[in-house]
Formats: sequence, structure tokens, C-alpha cells
Amino acid sequence: MQREVMEYDVVIVGGGPAGLSTAIRIKQLAEEAGEEIAVCLVEKGSEVGAHILSGAVIEDRALAELFPNWKELGAPLNTPVKGDEVYFLTSEEKATKAPHWAIPKPMHNDGNYIVSLGNFARWLGEQAENLGVEIYPGFPAAEYIVEDGAVKGIITGDMGISEEGEQKDTYMPGMELRAKYTIFAEGCRGHLGKQLISEFKLDEGKDPQHYGIGIKELWDINPELHEEGLVLHGAGWPLSESGSSGGFFLYHAENNQVVVGLITDLSYDNPHLSPFDEFQRMKHHPVIKKYLEGGKRVSYGARAITKGGLNCLPKMTFPGGLVVGCDAGTLNFSKIKGTHTAMKSGIVAAEQVVAAMKADRANDEIVEFTKAFEDSWAWQELHRSRNFGPAMHKFGTFLGGAFNFIDQNIFPIPVTLHDTTPDHATLKPASECKKIDYPKPDGVISFAKLDSVFIGNVNHAEDQLCHLRLKDNSIPLGVNLEKWDEPAQRYCPAGVYEIVEDENGKRFQINSQNCVHCKTCDIKDPSQNITWVTPEGGGGPNYPNM
Repeated sequence: MQREVMEYDVVIVGGGPAGLSTAIRIKQLAEEAGEEIAVCLVEKGSEVGAHILSGAVIEDRALAELFPNWKELGAPLNTPVKGDEVYFLTSEEKATKAPHWAIPKPMHNDGNYIVSLGNFARWLGEQAENLGVEIYPGFPAAEYIVEDGAVKGIITGDMGISEEGEQKDTYMPGMELRAKYTIFAEGCRGHLGKQLISEFKLDEGKDPQHYGIGIKELWDINPELHEEGLVLHGAGWPLSESGSSGGFFLYHAENNQVVVGLITDLSYDNPHLSPFDEFQRMKHHPVIKKYLEGGKRVSYGARAITKGGLNCLPKMTFPGGLVVGCDAGTLNFSKIKGTHTAMKSGIVAAEQVVAAMKADRANDEIVEFTKAFEDSWAWQELHRSRNFGPAMHKFGTFLGGAFNFIDQNIFPIPVTLHDTTPDHATLKPASECKKIDYPKPDGVISFAKLDSVFIGNVNHAEDQLCHLRLKDNSIPLGVNLEKWDEPAQRYCPAGVYEIVEDENGKRFQINSQNCVHCKTCDIKDPSQNITWVTPEGGGGPNYPNM
């Protein structure tokens, strides 16, 4: 197969905050030195920001390093946080509001901003293009090129392959994008980042990575109920009733809108649990429902988050490139924030890449990055909060919260906790677990999965190769159904996986057109039988204002 080949100095995979910060900083340094560095960034979404989903409350620390004049440049950080409230939902009707002094310091949001992370990424994309970065949306990186033991670039996905794997009339082979250095910034559980971590043994000596699934909705609410700048966080019901952990968020953004969501830790052990349905019933709690009543839901989405922290952070360098941001796992879970640390990892990567090229190096391992990142405020922040997630996993919400209050507010506890059980290995047999009877959605506050997928603007090209690959087709029915009642039916927040029964018996059906690219199946499948790969370019959600 003849592929078009394009040569660059740097190729970046992923148009989120980490990848765009890397691109921007490289171009800034080149401009300062009066040099030309060719930078190409590929993004699998139909546009920069299309697949970006987060709460989000962000710190401007890394942004201010990139653009000290970000306000003058019009960065869409329009809603400063004006109030912070934390609740523990003790039942479906009751809640206890935590006094401000009892909240772990990292969760305080003074000086932060409520944003649409998708819109923020779009703005960063504009700044990158203004500096000369070539951005190609709709071009997923399908594989990386390894030659002589080093990564030499990527190959974008082929277009026009039928569901049967045959070339259609519209067939177009992917391009080889070759570079001196390739930076992977795909976000949580990036499918190439996952392969790189395995191939180059980047996680050797580290705890297994841990994840959560974040499900989010955007609502237009009654202006009389809107409190612009108010931030609510909380934990407890309904996850506590299901024997799982996580927490909710509700942020009052601009234009009489709120974002509401639930993060469910993917370390849960009951295979009957459905994070989507937990979220839908959570919205009926009075603390949350009082803001949503009379409002209208306008968008929906879901995305896994990498929350293991420092103990799970892999080595980020390999011959020919780096893995940065949430692709590596730089999120600070104690703050429930990762944008600023992801951006900082990209900034440090850019500085080290430019220094390497200045020394006429190419395709080697930039080992200097490790010390440079460890000397940064981002690494120090991750080190300070290294026990937050393991404490919650080991001791539960109450005792884990008490441990973290002491560790974060009073004095650092001089131990390092570890959680060495991967999330996919935590499920108990279905026969040993209580079934969960979820209430039927009312269509006003709570909704069905397929109705939700519809307003996420999810679309994939017709008749394309399924991007959700099974290593063994017999496992869903032969192993997962028998032992765990096939949990893919429930952990997927988009109704992708079904057990269908007809005159021929049961079969495992994959509705790949529904996929919102959250990656939960790749993470939580107890048999590790599902591999998420890139679909045709531009496929997936098109999130507005999320």
C-alpha cells in the first residue's frame, strides 16, 4: 500500500489542553529563537473541542505561563468561582453540608474559573494556528511507527473500509506523518498511549492505573434559580447505597446554565451497578433537583478520567517521544482537576523537545524531561496528593475522607498508600452481589440512555469497521454473562453493548454507532477482552459548550 508521507519536526496526537499547550509552547520558543519548527497536530474529532468533556473548574496557572495576557486575548474563562459548597448525601432525601473549614484544602476553588473545556480547547486551537501549528481535525492517529527501536511518527486511519473489512469506493489510505519527536496527548486511556506504555514498559514498578467514569449534562435552568459562579461538590448517596464510591458536581456557569455530573470510581465491585442510572437517580436528590426543576437538558456526554495520581504515573519518555497529560495520568484527583497539570506537562515537554532539537538530536529518548517535570510545580502538586485516591479506595468515603483531611489540612502523613488491584479485577461474581433496581426515568429530571446519546450529537459513518474489537468473540456469553451477568450492558453509558435474545438464542450485540468514546469498556471489562481503537475520522460525539 502506498501512503502519502509528510515530514515534520514534531507531530502531536490529540487536540486537548495538553497537546495544544505542547504545540503552542514549541512555536513560542521557536519564534523567540528566530527559528522555524514544523509542528503538526492531529485530532480525531470533527473539530478541536468536539470530543472534549470535563466538569470543568480550572486553575489558570499553566495558562498564565503560556499567555500572561490571556484575558486580553479573549480566553473563555468568563465565570470566576464565587461560592464553594460540599455536601454528603446521607439518603435519597437528606444531606449534610460540610463546614468550609472541614473541606480538604485542594478542593477549595478560590481564584478558579467555571469553563466549558471544549470551548477552551477551541480557543487554544485558534492560538496554536495563529502561531503556525498545522492542525488536522478528523484525522485519528491509528498506529505509531517504530523503526530501530524508536517511534518515528504515526499513521492516520484508513477511510472507506466496510464493516466486513473490505475497501469501498470511497477508500483512502491513511497518511504517514513522520517526525523527529512524536508527542501523545490523547486524553484518558489513549489507545496509542496504552500500547506505548506496554511496549516500552513505562509502567514498570508503578501501581496499576485507576479510573473513574464521569457522566455530565448541560442544563438551561430557571434564571431565578441560577447563581453564577457557585460550585457544588458532594459524595454519598446513591453510590454509597450501591457499595461504590465517587462524587457529584454541579457548577453554575454563564448564561443561566448549569453543568451537573457524577464521577463513579471504576474500582466498584458489584457487576449490577450502572453508573448512568446512578447519575440519573442522583439528580432527583433535593440538593440537585431544586436547581434543575423547570429547566431543560441541552447536552449529554461521558468520559473516563485517569485518577491514579503519582503512584500510577508511568515514565513519560521513550525513544522518539513522550506521553503527556491524561494520556499518562497527570490529573490531581484531590482537586478533581487535571487541566492545569496536563497543560504544564505539555509545556515542560515542549521545552525539552526544543532543547533536544537545538542540539541536533532526533528520535532519541529525551531523558532530561523526567527531572524537568519532577522539578515543576505540577509534579510537586501530584506528590503532595499522592495518597488521596488510595485512601478513598482503602478506607472508604468516611475514613478515607478523614485521612485526607488530616493529610491535606493539618500535616502531611509520612506514608505512601498503594492500591495495587486494577479496576477491571475488582468485580465480584454476580451471584454474590445484590441486584440494583433502578427507577424508570421520568423524562423530566432523569432520562434513558438512547435519548441521552441523541443529544450528545453522536454520529459515526455508516458501514465502517467496528472500532470496538473483541479479542475472543466467545467471552461475552461464555464467560462474562455467566460470571458477571455481562457488565458491559451496564457500565457503558451509551447503550453500546446488549445481550439480544431471538429464535436463535442469545447473542452479544455491539451498537458501535452509539459510542461516545468514553473508553470505559476498554478499562472495566473484567476479561480485558474489549479493545477500543479509532473509528473513521470525525466519528463520535460533537459536544457543544461541554
